Amino acid sequence: MTRTDRFDQPVTLSDQAAIAEWDGMVGAFLAHGAATPQHLGRLLELAPDYAAAYAVKGLFYALLGRRELMDEARQALAASEAHMEGANGRERALIAALRNVLSGQPGVAIETLEDVLATAPTDTLAMKLSHALRFVIGDSDGMRSSIENVLPHYAADHAGRGYLLGCHAFALEETGDYARAALTGRAALTLAPDDAWGLHAVAHVHDMTADAEGGLNWLHGREAAWSHCNNFRFHVWWHKALMLLELGRMDEALALYDTEIRAEKTDDYRDISNATSLLSRLELEGVDVGARWEELADLSEQRTQDGCLIFADLHYLLALTHEERDDATARLLRRIAADAQRADCDVSARMARPGLDAALGLEAFGDGNYGQAFTSLTRARPEMQNAGGSHAQRDVFERLTIDAGLRAGRFAEVEALLADRTRRRGGHEDHYAAVRRQMIAQASDGTCSQGATG
Repeated sequence: MTRTDRFDQPVTLSDQAAIAEWDGMVGAFLAHGAATPQHLGRLLELAPDYAAAYAVKGLFYALLGRRELMDEARQALAASEAHMEGANGRERALIAALRNVLSGQPGVAIETLEDVLATAPTDTLAMKLSHALRFVIGDSDGMRSSIENVLPHYAADHAGRGYLLGCHAFALEETGDYARAALTGRAALTLAPDDAWGLHAVAHVHDMTADAEGGLNWLHGREAAWSHCNNFRFHVWWHKALMLLELGRMDEALALYDTEIRAEKTDDYRDISNATSLLSRLELEGVDVGARWEELADLSEQRTQDGCLIFADLHYLLALTHEERDDATARLLRRIAADAQRADCDVSARMARPGLDAALGLEAFGDGNYGQAFTSLTRARPEMQNAGGSHAQRDVFERLTIDAGLRAGRFAEVEALLADRTRRRGGHEDHYAAVRRQMIAQASDGTCSQGATG
């Protein structure tokens, strides 16, 4: 018997307790809640033959970007396929999406989810999964079009409307529509007070518009919107640290690193990316971060063979090259190069471009070969969005590119990069860019012999 969940979507579950756990799982997933796996675990206890539960479990594992969890995702796929009899079209689509992700074709998985949305535009789970996969591959235009295709179909009282608006806010920000993004993110939190994604979308707006003071005011007092989160809460604290860095409050940013951002010494690639990118930014401003890199390099040494996401690999390289872990760096570079030679999946294409050039540029930067670093990183730059993540996350590579050029004396080219970076931010120049422009001016006047700090 087919019933509907709290988002008015069909589920082939007959047990009301199982439906309640499905609802709890979907709601927690939409809010990036730490309770998501608990609801999923109880659902599988109550409905061990429910194919869609295994499909979603596999997708959750796959989104974590870890090789060993891909094995778990494959087991989940096998279980979902073993229980497919009686599954409805939506549930079969979730299984197909997982199958495509595991074959290295996230774009095909997205198409499968978009097919669901074409006939069921208010399927909030399918919307969020499509949004998440597009985020991983850096498809900001696709994020926006997907949301705007389904937005007119959501009634004001639909249970998923707040989370939809949170996704819309983020897509608007990533496509440069900052004013609408800020308004939409605020509306999302009004409807869904636990929508950490919408809250963080507004934080992104403040980053891109160089309004760190406004960003701190936005986050202050809204901790409840992300305190319930899984490790996504570390990322929101990371945003606060970026705002402090922009304002020159370096000691506070470092304190936040210790007390919140690395409160748990996990090896989740998202947590490592938060940490390595913040430490890199701080050091580019001449801040001594002490021995904080060491544990990140230790963890990154264990991830050199993952091969799941080039975004993760590049952040591992930040730690490995900084700590001169030459053997591990070489292993990771060899693996990226080998993956880039494969022609069978989209993941490999991203390892090739922008992955190889970006990785070689980071290695050269770590070796102090700034001319080569600038050459390689600028070659990767036009396609860096394809590495995935957000503008704010990828900006660490932008900063390293610019500082490499400064240290190599490539001032005219750096000026062009700074102008383009500011243009991409809607004409808003942040403190980082202003300082680099001043460095170039001083160098041109003969008053500064080195292009950057440190």
